[in-house]
Amino acid sequence: MTVPPAALLLHRHLRGQWPALRRLAAWSALESLPALASGLVLARAIDHGFLAGRPGTGLAWLAALAALSIVGAVGTGRIYPWLAATVEPMRDSLVRDVVNGALHRMTDRSPDAAGAGASQVTEQAEAVRALLGTALRNVRQLLSAGVAALVGLTLLSPPLALVACLSVTLAVAVFAAFLGLQIRRYRAVVRQAERIGESAAVIVHGVRDVAACAAEDRAARTVGDVIDAQAEALRAYARTRLVRLPVLALGVHLPLLALLVLSPDLTAHHGLTTGEVAGGAVYLVTGLQPGITVLIDTGGTLLLSLAVMLGRLAEICAVPTSPPPSAPGAPDSFDIEVDHLTFAYSPDAEPVLKDASLSVPEGTHLAVVGPSGTGKSTLANLLIGLLHPSQGTVTLGGLEPARLWSAVTLVPQESYVFAGTLRDNLAYLCPHATVPRLDRAVEAIGMAATVERLGGYDAEIPPGGGPLSQGERQQITLARAYLSATPITILDEATSQLDPSAEARAEQALAARGGTLIVIAHRISSAERADLVVLLDGPTPVTGTHATLTKRSPLYAELVGHWHT
Repeated sequence: MTVPPAALLLHRHLRGQWPALRRLAAWSALESLPALASGLVLARAIDHGFLAGRPGTGLAWLAALAALSIVGAVGTGRIYPWLAATVEPMRDSLVRDVVNGALHRMTDRSPDAAGAGASQVTEQAEAVRALLGTALRNVRQLLSAGVAALVGLTLLSPPLALVACLSVTLAVAVFAAFLGLQIRRYRAVVRQAERIGESAAVIVHGVRDVAACAAEDRAARTVGDVIDAQAEALRAYARTRLVRLPVLALGVHLPLLALLVLSPDLTAHHGLTTGEVAGGAVYLVTGLQPGITVLIDTGGTLLLSLAVMLGRLAEICAVPTSPPPSAPGAPDSFDIEVDHLTFAYSPDAEPVLKDASLSVPEGTHLAVVGPSGTGKSTLANLLIGLLHPSQGTVTLGGLEPARLWSAVTLVPQESYVFAGTLRDNLAYLCPHATVPRLDRAVEAIGMAATVERLGGYDAEIPPGGGPLSQGERQQITLARAYLSATPITILDEATSQLDPSAEARAEQALAARGGTLIVIAHRISSAERADLVVLLDGPTPVTGTHATLTKRSPLYAELVGHWHT
């Protein structure tokens, strides 16, 4: 029999929590003692105590039941720490797994996966944590109430237990008959929620084009249609919840009503005592009814939701979480070839790039210049595979388009400095960097004074960067890129907070390190240092050296003249 992927995923992430689960089960068994003994003790108190003219004996039995209730309360109090010890580590490992899967979807499959990935990481992974915690609490109640009631009823009166079991079996059969329909409709609810994220991500990504084309109403309708579809899916799922009414009637109300109506005949002609009838009623009301209710709520809502969520996340986590090993025929060089590339942020928008072709041999120092808003950062994202062309191709040696990112270090304008030591920040892309290697990178980039001011590589950097200036943060990210082993480095205005001399030193160091350097230029001086320059002014780029573009392009000559002036 094939094990469902959802069950395999849950088992993988609960594998390290078996000790906590065993303790949870042990304390749950202790908690169930009052439910197991309640009907038996009440029958003894009535038959052998109050009706036999010995009220002291009856009170003693009730005192014993009160003592068992205290023991059960102790068990309840000890359950919650072990419940947290089971669920919280599972949530953390699941989020890591889902993040890896979502990132692979965004790079290997579709750019629209970003919205669905956000939904999976935030809404669905958190829902699994909440649902699993609630389900574990309720399953304990089902075991302690429902199962304990049936066991106690069997010990009290086997004929009553047989009738109750038949009725419960019929109720469970009705519930199971509708379970498949509930699963299908709830899966539709989850998928519609993901589509909301997907459609919203497309709108947000192309918000400039939406505003430029006055397409706000159309964008609102696009997202609104998906929201309406999810609302209809929710209503369809809610209608399946009506099955709880016949299940409760068959599983609880029918046997209880039969016991009360037939109790005179049962006591007069079938050997049942008054205490046994009262004990049976107690089991049905305080044990079986909560158990059936938990079955409906847990099985029909919690476990169903958990199964659907885990099944959906299992599809994401099934994607390999590490790049495949290099196969024979890996690229001998890392030449970048852009062939008739066209890109627009939406099908109806004007292309940002149109029919662009570009060849960047390995080891080239390339600068991309142009007025603001001409698509320089868009080109960088296309080169590394973060965006997918509308037409045309971007190839890097023999790598597939989805694997371009594995050969590239992108340094954005926003400097990402995290809490930890300076060593941790510098060596993030080269975890085993030695002190001499760190020294070479620091000296090359020109941040030795910063390291000395902070107190060395073991200096702690607080959240948000603390005392670091914006320029020092950019130097850290530049040194981090210098230490990386990728053959291509892209600086997307990553030196905007440095003065011209510091910028020149950093760019020259990264160019001299080896490999390809692509600079999205903040200053025209970056183009003067480059081997090749791409000028963006309109959807078709112009390529040449600094000298040739100065002669051929009036716009480039104007940019150069303005800079030097």
